[in-house]
Order: sequence, then C-alpha cells, then structure tokens
Amino acid sequence: MVEKRDYYEVLGVGKDASDSELKKAFRSLARKFHPDKNPDDPESEHMFKEVQEAYAVLSNADQRRQYDMFGHESPSGSPFGPGGFQGVNINLDDLFSGGGFESIFSGIFGGGRTSRGRRGSDVLLRHTISLEQVFEMAEIEISANLAIACESCGGTGAESPEDIQTCSTCDGQGRIVQQARVGPFVQQMVSDCPDCHGLGKTIRNHCSDCRGSGSSNREQKLRINIPRGAEDGLRLRHRGKGEHIVNGQAGDLYIQLDIGPHAWFERDGPDLIMALPLGYPEMMLGTQVELPHVDGKPLVIEVPAGAKPSETLLIRGRGMPYRRGRDRGDVTVLLKLHVPEKFDKAMRSTLEDMRLSFGLPSEEIEDAVRYEAQDRRN
Repeated sequence: MVEKRDYYEVLGVGKDASDSELKKAFRSLARKFHPDKNPDDPESEHMFKEVQEAYAVLSNADQRRQYDMFGHESPSGSPFGPGGFQGVNINLDDLFSGGGFESIFSGIFGGGRTSRGRRGSDVLLRHTISLEQVFEMAEIEISANLAIACESCGGTGAESPEDIQTCSTCDGQGRIVQQARVGPFVQQMVSDCPDCHGLGKTIRNHCSDCRGSGSSNREQKLRINIPRGAEDGLRLRHRGKGEHIVNGQAGDLYIQLDIGPHAWFERDGPDLIMALPLGYPEMMLGTQVELPHVDGKPLVIEVPAGAKPSETLLIRGRGMPYRRGRDRGDVTVLLKLHVPEKFDKAMRSTLEDMRLSFGLPSEEIEDAVRYEAQDRRN
C-alpha cells in the first residue's frame, strides 16, 4: 500500500496557510494536473486526485482540525468512508474563471444544507468552418434550435404566479430528514424531498403552453468569434445557453468548430503541408508555381532546377497563426512526379528521345541501385 503524502506538502503550503492561500494553491495545481490538459497520463491523474483530496480535507475547518491532531490516522477513520476519496469531476473552465467549484468540496462532509441547485443539460452544436475563416479569425453567425425559457410563464412552468406554492412536505426546504436506528446508534439521513424533488415548491396548475416544462424550442441566432489559430474540434462555451429547467440553472452551450478539408493543404498545428505534382521537365529545369493562399496573398513556390520527387521545400512564415503571439507557422511543399495516364504518339517519340539522352542503360542499373542503398546507409 502506497503511503499517503502530507496534505500540506501536496498543496505546497505551510500548516499556518490561510483559506485563501489553500484555495490559490489548489486552483494552481488542479489546473496543472487536470485530465483535460494531460490526457492519457496516469501520473497526472493520480496527482489531480491527490490535490483534490488534500484540499477537500484542509478546506473544511473540522476535518483540518482533526488532520492537524492525528494526521492520516484519525480515530474516526477516513472522512470519505471505507472506499476512500474517489475524486470529484471539476470543469477546467471553472478553475480558470473562478467558478463555484469550492461548493463541491463544501458538501463532501455533509456540513449542513448546501445549495444544490438543479442544472439543465449542456448542449453541443457542431459547426464546420474553413481554413480561411480560422486565419481571418472571422466573426460568424449560426442558427440553432434551442430550449429557452417559456415566454408565457417566464420559465416557471406555472400558469400564474399564484400557482407556485411552498411544498407542504418539506416546508419549502427542499430536503427531508429521516432517522433510522442502527444497533445502539441513531443514523440521520438527509435526502431530496420526494414531492418537490428538492425545489421546495410545487405547481398547482401547469403552464398550458410549455405544459410545466418551463421551456420551449426557439430558433436562435448566435454570433461567435473564431479564436486565433483555432484547432479542429475546439469547443467554445456559452454559459447559460443550454437547456432551461424550472427553478434551476440553465446548462451551457458548447459550439464545436470542425475545420473542413482544404483543396490542397493539410494542417499540422500552425504548419501547413501540401503536395505539388510536377512534370519531369519542371523538375529538371525548375519552375515557379503560384497558388491562392489562406491569407489572401498568392503563395509563390520556387522549384529549383534538378529537383527530385519526394523532396520538400520550406516556405517560412506563411502557415497558420499561433494561438498566442503574432508569429505564423510554415508551409511545407512535397514535390511529386506527375505521370500522365495516357499520351499520344508525338509524346511517346519525345520520351524515347529523352530516354536515349537521359536514360540509364540496363547494365548500369545494378550499380546505381547499389550506390543508392549505400548512400542511404551513410
């Protein structure tokens, strides 16, 4: 069994650390080891869980006092039960924006009634954009059919304000307390009220338009700004634009940006890669190729004389913008020999003449193969 590290050591703070210092240390480490930033990294996943456990204990005054006295060997056992700490699902955006993640830990030890608030489901929309729009950091408008608060009842789900009543079962508390005797002990259990489902209120007559759901589907116009250097699959979060529910917090809307295929470019982060087919004469004599580019300016490719198939040309600073800073990636051009599928008699005659002038005699092919193999080994 792996010995647990000291919780203060895990968070990198002293034993006299204030609540704000604990919170600051936790947020910094949680961002560093969050699974979204370290996919498929078991060590980071372990560290993330360890940081959560340390903060869950030290941010609770009673548990911190117990820990300072007894360490991990508290006579009352683990505060997380026989299964130990299982980790908490924390949104990475909340760690950066200062969202209410602390309330997750404040409810772990059952220290009084916490604000549990219901929350609507998140909604995911996928929208395809072009490589040019990413480069331009364009502002685009999309349409979506979203569940918003019912206009008739204002999202309450009731036919009128008078139809919203305080739940008689829980007296508006939303939770009920039940006691059960277990041997010589009396166990107290707190659960959501079964009649109001934790809302504290009931509806006598439901809204005739939304039938009590508090929401209705409407076509919405959304304007979004494509971030600089956006990657394929990037999700933009719009708080409170997801599913609306009665007496609860609306979920979030996520718009996933899918970058459509380009006519000739493939993307590798900020770099662009393309294949350039050329005929044998262009390879031998060199040429200049001009193509339309994502930045609106022509991309000029200078092919030197004597170029070989599978060689690459690097054009610096003409790729996609980096997410941060003003720099851009590069464009890599892979040269490919274009061989026509069909050719007429005149072309065949020309090729025969070229074979006599440039072709390799059959008796020299074996030596050439041996030389190429030796050159690759060196």
